[in-house]
Amino acid sequence: MINLEQLNFHHLFYFWRVAKLGHLTRAAAELHTSQSAVSAQIRQLEDRLGEILFAREGRRLLLTDTGQLVLSYAENIFGLGQEMLGRLQGQSQGITRLRVGSVATLSRNYQENWIRPLLNDPSVVLTLESGLLEGLVARLIQHQLDVVLANETVPADPEHPVLCRFLGSQAVSVVGPSSQWTANGLRVPEDLDGLDIALPGQRHALRVQFDALCTSANVIPRLRAEVDDMAMLRLIARDSGWLAVVPEVVVQDELRTGVLVTVGQSSQLQERFYAITTSRRHGIELIERLLS
Repeated sequence: MINLEQLNFHHLFYFWRVAKLGHLTRAAAELHTSQSAVSAQIRQLEDRLGEILFAREGRRLLLTDTGQLVLSYAENIFGLGQEMLGRLQGQSQGITRLRVGSVATLSRNYQENWIRPLLNDPSVVLTLESGLLEGLVARLIQHQLDVVLANETVPADPEHPVLCRFLGSQAVSVVGPSSQWTANGLRVPEDLDGLDIALPGQRHALRVQFDALCTSANVIPRLRAEVDDMAMLRLIARDSGWLAVVPEVVVQDELRTGVLVTVGQSSQLQERFYAITTSRRHGIELIERLLS
């Protein structure tokens, strides 16, 4: 069995160029060597792997099943290498992998809206993760994420400085099914006393705002559910018949189609959005474009 240290990446690189170009002569010209030298390198790789990578059909070279598998890995290996060099040189070349973390309490609609400019870009590969803010920031500092989307800032840490960029804010509304409620029919929080309501979970920054607002007005709604996940809060708002405190972006489709209506708002309820990055020398141009 071959070990990783026995794998000759020079041979693999030659194979990759031949497989990409589909022709020995063109690959040899690109690599500034002879066709026989390229053939010898590929034969050595096949001998090392114990598998045939190309089948000949006349003058054409066709990848075998094993060759297709090896090519998929070579694409990742050398594609990442090209991306690394481009990033170190301050250039965007080839495929760009963008690793985005978002706090679990953040609206999935907001995340999609933020990355939407990239969805039709064939040169971008996205990795999307969610979790607790502390864990995501730790992964950011360790270069395992490129940006973290959050609805709160992070405490200053001189040993691991990060940049919190304010992206904007949006109104948070009390929504309800249009079959039971009239648009803008309630004062918030004054008219919520005793009404069935679903709220963001205790970890959500909005919950602190809402609880403080109700306490100051001596109002006690009837809590029916507290939900961390905004996608689940959207479903509860849509299907339960209760009122729900939710950022409007979370239920944008239901508001547009008239399934839900905005029953009331308060100027004191706002969700703020931040992009958290590190102050790295080698930034990613894509992130700067999104932030601008």
